[in-house]
Amino acid sequence: MACVKLGSKTDAFQRQGQAWFCTSGLPSDIVVEVGEMSFHLHKFPLLSRSGAMERLIAEASEKAEEKCIINLLDIPGGAKTFELVAKFCYGVKLELTASNVVYLRCAAEHLEMTEEYGDGNLITQTETFLNQVVLRNWKDSLKALQTCDDILPYAEELNITKRCIESLAVKASTDPNLFGWPVVEHGGPMQSPGGSVLWNGISTGARPKNSTSDWWYEDVSTLSLPLYKRLIDVMESRGIRQEIIAGSLTFYAKKYLPGLNRRQGDSSTRLAPVALGAPPSEEEQKLLLEEIDKLLPVQKGLVSAKFLFGLLRTAMILKASPSCISKLEKRIGMQLDQATLEDLLMPNFSYSMETLYNVECVQRILDHFLAMDQITGGASPCSVDDGQLLGSPSLTPITMVAKLIDGYLAEVAPDVNLKLPKFQKLAATVPDYARPLDDGLYRAIDIYLKSHPWLAESDREQLCRLMDCQKLSLEACTHAAQNERLPLRIIVQVLFFEQLQLRTSIAGCFLVSDNLDGSRPLRSGFAGSNEGGWASTVRENQVLKVGMDNMRMRVSELEKECSNMKQEIEKLGRGKPSSTWGNVSKKFGFKLKSQMCSAQEGSVSNQNNHSGKLEKVKDRHGKHKNNLSPDG
Repeated sequence: MACVKLGSKTDAFQRQGQAWFCTSGLPSDIVVEVGEMSFHLHKFPLLSRSGAMERLIAEASEKAEEKCIINLLDIPGGAKTFELVAKFCYGVKLELTASNVVYLRCAAEHLEMTEEYGDGNLITQTETFLNQVVLRNWKDSLKALQTCDDILPYAEELNITKRCIESLAVKASTDPNLFGWPVVEHGGPMQSPGGSVLWNGISTGARPKNSTSDWWYEDVSTLSLPLYKRLIDVMESRGIRQEIIAGSLTFYAKKYLPGLNRRQGDSSTRLAPVALGAPPSEEEQKLLLEEIDKLLPVQKGLVSAKFLFGLLRTAMILKASPSCISKLEKRIGMQLDQATLEDLLMPNFSYSMETLYNVECVQRILDHFLAMDQITGGASPCSVDDGQLLGSPSLTPITMVAKLIDGYLAEVAPDVNLKLPKFQKLAATVPDYARPLDDGLYRAIDIYLKSHPWLAESDREQLCRLMDCQKLSLEACTHAAQNERLPLRIIVQVLFFEQLQLRTSIAGCFLVSDNLDGSRPLRSGFAGSNEGGWASTVRENQVLKVGMDNMRMRVSELEKECSNMKQEIEKLGRGKPSSTWGNVSKKFGFKLKSQMCSAQEGSVSNQNNHSGKLEKVKDRHGKHKNNLSPDG
């Protein structure tokens, strides 16, 4: 740190308890009281340097014949600063530093220590040191700005605060690699004029490492919130990039908001390494959080979704203003596709503790995301080919959010206090086109049904209508067809669409097989030159044939099951098979083509035992005869 020594005499002051004495040999004729400290001095050195002291001494001398006593209650910097001022008046060596120059400059102004009372007076000395030394150096400018906090009105009046902030903003907005001063001041190696690293004053020829744009984050985080806020405002006005500003705000928030450094599910407070000492009070944290929210740039993606969720959780704990919480929810909604499932699992901090997790907050965030997606014209998966969408390495944001919400629904579904309308509303908010497959939604619904076994049949059917059976994978269809928690109507739909998927798959396999068979004569002509490729093709063809045989057997079983179900339902019609079947098919919500459910004797092997799946459906069917009757 730069410093300048003023004066030439040795220190002639001694302290005894709460009093300072000048050991010049002459008895003191004036006592200056500053707070609890008394200074036993002489009138002439003081009035010869200070216009204020000259006036106060004259007034005190007129009132009292005994020793003159003066009270300085409002001198900037208090007793410690006046001690330095008194020594300057006596010509004692005084060391100016970035830590005391602001106090001395303000005290000199307060005591009217101008050039009228001697050349090179304290105002001139401190002002010169500020301009030529402190404001040219990053560390000294920062230290001087920190001292302004204690005497802010005086520093503001002399524009010291503004000058320090401007100095810091200029240096932060300039490429540090052009000057090298951040490297030197951060404890790094010294550099020669040519830019190489110096060791014991000898050039090593090595080049210093380049400084990154965040080199000043930790330094400015030592400022108080009002000064830091002013510095950020000036930096923005000077055109510093928004992502750099956002990075500094993130660093500052993590330092003073302990809640941002907690691990998910950990109730203990984990302070960041930079946050030494006691954390600020809850009221101070709430004020800081609301100010950070105001200062954060609105642009999407400048801060991580995890950081925004941390701010939101902390805001709820500290009971921040509703406007602050709403703004944070909107910020998160803008980049919900960048969030993780862990981010969404925010505990419910309300007194009611209705649910374990804050489902209403996630609902609002999702609404904000969909509103922004509609405004920005987000790509709809409807316009993309199904195969292309499923195989694409980068899904659209709306599809990523749909997958995220389905995962969230599965996590909150076991909560017995989660009401059906809330679960349904959140699941239904995601547009149909956002889900290429409904497997995730089916899993969440199944977990909810398992955790809420008391739901009425009508509620179960209403819940299951959220998913589209046509968008279930073959594996999900197989699971759903055997799921006793699903309503019978849904199981029949699943069986129907599972059969359709199997037929489509077999048709595709036949097409591949025909192409392979047709290519054999062509490939045989090249057997001598490409024997390895032909052998591989033969093996693939064999695998395909085995797969086709397995699928044929499965389709045969499903067709027989469907045929048996048709016969059972026709028996219930008591002489009205056609109308009964038509009513039932309409009631189930789909139209069955006669050829899809007819038993094809040529392709179905004779089987004496029905599959377990059909038996389960028939057993449940017996419990719902009233629902399946023609009059129903």
